[in-house]
Amino acid sequence: MYKLPKFKYLFAAIVLSVGFISTAQDIPDEYLVEAARNNPGLKSVFNEYLAALEKVPQVGTLPDPQLTFGYFIQPVETRVGPQRARISLSQMFPWFGTLGAKKDVATEMAKSKYEMFEEAKSRLYYNVKSTWYNLYFNRKAVTISTENIIILKMLRKLALIKVEAGLASSVDVLRAEMEIADLENQLALLKDNYQVMQTEFNNLLNVEKERAVNIPDSLLNQDLFMTRDAVLDSIENGNHQILQLEFMEASYAKQELAARKAGNPNIMVGLDYVITGKGSGTMATVADAGKDAIVFPMVGISIPLYRQKYTAMVKESVMMQESAKSGIEDKINLLETMYEKADRDYRDAGRRILLFNGQTNKADKALGILQTAYETDGKNFEEVMRMERQLLKYELEREKARADKDAAVAFIYYLMGK
Repeated sequence: MYKLPKFKYLFAAIVLSVGFISTAQDIPDEYLVEAARNNPGLKSVFNEYLAALEKVPQVGTLPDPQLTFGYFIQPVETRVGPQRARISLSQMFPWFGTLGAKKDVATEMAKSKYEMFEEAKSRLYYNVKSTWYNLYFNRKAVTISTENIIILKMLRKLALIKVEAGLASSVDVLRAEMEIADLENQLALLKDNYQVMQTEFNNLLNVEKERAVNIPDSLLNQDLFMTRDAVLDSIENGNHQILQLEFMEASYAKQELAARKAGNPNIMVGLDYVITGKGSGTMATVADAGKDAIVFPMVGISIPLYRQKYTAMVKESVMMQESAKSGIEDKINLLETMYEKADRDYRDAGRRILLFNGQTNKADKALGILQTAYETDGKNFEEVMRMERQLLKYELEREKARADKDAAVAFIYYLMGK
């Protein structure tokens, strides 16, 4: 039986889910746990769920009993004496099963709210991971660009030597300086971008904005060992957006039952207590004179005469069920499309990693050959510069492909509700 999770089980659920998905991720687990603990947006959604839980006892309780007191300004004379006051106590009882049906509606709504919380948690995990992968790529881009600036400065010194020896033109020095200036400008932008992404990452964790983020030298790039059918089945049965809509549909089904029961009479049970004074004259000698009277039981029913209202309530519930069913079908189609795109990105990233690994090795060898040739005869400096730019491009593309691959895996896990 599905049970609504309580707050005290929240941390254990988070740790278990992090442990399940961390086997396929490079990001340290503590970042995900910290985000789940601290993120204010996630806390907000969870508090909505807790508030929905409090709705269950509200609708599953009998209406308050009514106590009324009436005082007769002009006492009503009876055989046993004048009636001075009347106290009435009554309790309304909804038709059999009405309270249970309303409670079931609130329970299903609370389950739906819990799935909204789980969806927010999964989305938060994905946002933390994708931001962390962007940080990784940016950090690698800074490192690679810095190393290439060092190479360019070495080439500039080499060009100066060749110019002084009369083996090269001063244009070679200017070309190197232009390349260095361009790359230093790009490096400055990369460093600024890193600060922005670091702030974004720490805000997701709700920690100090300037806190350093642990970034590895390289990503593991573990593969997603799941077939397409297995992933789609997991999405259909585990995605929290779909589960949320399914609980909404169940809630509307319960609401339909509650609406039908609302069209039945309500039963009222009560008692009257009449305070009677002592009469005068011959009334005072009557047996039971002045004795208070208790009238019990008092029973009544409400008559649901205006049936149009209850019919409309039932129709509303039925139409909302149909809306939820259509929403589920539409969501499944949308998520399947999103998976296909993510799977395409995942496979493309894998191909790019292999491609740029090979291209980087070739460009590095070609640059070495061109440098050696330039050191010998001082010719083809432009080719050296072009190959150096090509090497920089391939190195950056390789790291971008690594980050994209892990980000695609993270998104697929998000679609599966992990």
